Amino acid sequence: MATQLDLLIILLTVSLPLLYFFRESLPFIGGKALPSKQNGSAAKAKKVEEEGDPRNFVEKMERAGKRAVIFYGSQTGTAEEYAIRLAKEAKSRFGLSSLVCDPEEHDMNLLDQVPENAVVFFVMATYGEGEPTDNAAALMELLSEEEPDFSQGNRLENLNYVVFGLGNKTYEFYNEVAKQLDKRLEGLGAKRIGERGEGDDDKSMEEDYLAWKDPMWETFSKVLGVEEGGSGDVADFLVTEITDHPPEKVFHGELSPRALIVASGANTPVSGGYGIKNPYPAPVLASKELFAVSGDRNCVHIEFDLTGSGMTYQHGDHVGIWPSNPDVEVDRMLSVLGLDSDSKRFNIIDIESLDPALAKVPFPTPATYDAIFRHYLDISAIASRQTIAFLSRYAPNENAKQKLTEWGTNKELYAQEIDGPALKLAEVLQAASGDSLDQPQDGQSFNSTKWSIPFDRIVSSVPRLQPRYYSISSSSKLHPNAIHVTAVVLKYQSAASPVHHHEPRWVFGLSTNFILNVKNAHSGSNTPMSETTANALEAVTMKKVPSYKLAGPRGNYVKENVYKVPIHVRRSTFRLPTSPKVPIIMIGPGTGVAPFRGFVQERVALARKAIEKNGPDALKDWAPMYLFYGCRKSNEDFLYQDEWPEYEKELKGVLRMKVAFSREMKKPDGSKVYVQDLIHDLRAELAPLIVDKRAYIYICGDAKSMSKAVEERLTQMLGEAKGGTAQVEGVKELKMLKERNRLMTDVWS
Repeated sequence: MATQLDLLIILLTVSLPLLYFFRESLPFIGGKALPSKQNGSAAKAKKVEEEGDPRNFVEKMERAGKRAVIFYGSQTGTAEEYAIRLAKEAKSRFGLSSLVCDPEEHDMNLLDQVPENAVVFFVMATYGEGEPTDNAAALMELLSEEEPDFSQGNRLENLNYVVFGLGNKTYEFYNEVAKQLDKRLEGLGAKRIGERGEGDDDKSMEEDYLAWKDPMWETFSKVLGVEEGGSGDVADFLVTEITDHPPEKVFHGELSPRALIVASGANTPVSGGYGIKNPYPAPVLASKELFAVSGDRNCVHIEFDLTGSGMTYQHGDHVGIWPSNPDVEVDRMLSVLGLDSDSKRFNIIDIESLDPALAKVPFPTPATYDAIFRHYLDISAIASRQTIAFLSRYAPNENAKQKLTEWGTNKELYAQEIDGPALKLAEVLQAASGDSLDQPQDGQSFNSTKWSIPFDRIVSSVPRLQPRYYSISSSSKLHPNAIHVTAVVLKYQSAASPVHHHEPRWVFGLSTNFILNVKNAHSGSNTPMSETTANALEAVTMKKVPSYKLAGPRGNYVKENVYKVPIHVRRSTFRLPTSPKVPIIMIGPGTGVAPFRGFVQERVALARKAIEKNGPDALKDWAPMYLFYGCRKSNEDFLYQDEWPEYEKELKGVLRMKVAFSREMKKPDGSKVYVQDLIHDLRAELAPLIVDKRAYIYICGDAKSMSKAVEERLTQMLGEAKGGTAQVEGVKELKMLKERNRLMTDVWS
């Protein structure tokens, strides 16, 4: 028979594991305190959102009493940001709460069940050659069917909708996805509210959005029967400073919960692969400057080690690099908000969404103020006019309030004093207060007027810091464990500004200057300086401007002079044809040559195998690979100049490289020679390859001028080859090439 001691042992054996498992929810053993009233509302909102089928957005709307759902098609995060802004404005103007949804995560065949007193917003970016973003591809495929298979039929007479497109006019298919979506919805019987919005990233997406939204909201209020003055300025988040959180569970810049587990040194195995939601901290294998050392420009070649990561890539893919903000902008923002003292900047805050369906917490928490501004919020972007106008209510004095109000409401003044000089948000707040924007000397701090802006409004107003994408300049066939990147460093002079003594100043691109700092530190060309802060966090600061703390969260991004950078791979359709017997024509001046270095390496790897198997004549049936490259001077910015002859040798004449040196070569009329001129000169060779041999054409680089100029020359060449004109036969042939994916572009503006 069991004794009392035996029963006690059994009881403890059962209860102790249960107590440990539920420790986070039991306040009496150190778990979280019982929620306050506001915490309770956040928990209740989250519970309502999570009930039922997670893919049924109509049910979610009905359960939460929402009359609007906003879907975004986003490749880099910008469309998602605009979707959230629309949701917030619907709430502040009319008191209407919305769902903000990724269409990929919901059953879009339920569009025919949306109530007639509700509205669906579509915020759609156009990607590549008029293509939908990855997360909107299934939606567009559904709508493109002749008779879409919705849940109750194939019509959408019930649907009220709003469309705002994000595009770039330098691309041929400007806002194509938004246009197609709008046309198709209308054809299915849906009713659009307001005009279709089209934002142009080449000029000012922000101004296009601001000009579109107010008339749209007027029509919106009439159709839905709602009046303005709903709920005014409503908080999206609850921010709480906490003092007793376990240090190993505080985010110091880690980009995912899994990264935090690894960073904290826990022995817990981390499941799941690396990707956009869990970037890989890749060690830097090699780096070098590609431009002449004496020049005033920089172009960095950098290699990332994939060994042991499980990550793979193919030629033509993109790599996303996650930069941090430079030290000066972190210090400036903390100073403006009165958070720059050591007793404040490393304080830990927790953030909860008061309406998770409207606004999810945009970065992992709990985190420190320093980490939020260094790693999570994009404080290096030019301040938006809408944000400036919104923050005027928190101005420390009337003069500052008047300044922000003028900049926020006067489009011309904003363009002249904010956008032209490229002022960041903290700089705008300093300028409004009459503070100096000059960077402090070594050892000094900013002396900024304090703005008492609630921190939840900062989280709502400043976008999340997003990765920057680069064409991978290597082939996994030659470099299976390394990704190569080729990046020209962005630096330009801004327009003159009153707050900068009426003089222009240097503006530095965030990500490419971050890469330059990493290259300098890795190569030792600018030795980093190690410091130890009061919090024992390692800091590595480059002795130049802008400088970045390259050590990363908890000092985990640099050990024994091995630097790490968070990266992930984004798949692309920019691919070579499978057979080497198909001719290819590659056009990539400047860093546009990056993916073509990968293409050539891909063919080199295949050639080595073919020769090993079939002997030295194995490549005799291979079709030619033309590479048209352009730069300024042969001795200044000729990228990978020493590599191309080696590749030509290995490919035994298959690779035919043509180079235009714009500062060295002149046409008969004295004008500069560019890649499109070389294409025109070789039209007799190239046209038969395209028309008769089904050649593939690839263009990579500047979309604004180069890509258009190349397509014009191709149109002329194809028109002649078809015995007609560029305007008729040439245009028709070029269109056919694009439709059959024999003309592909990877361009940017």
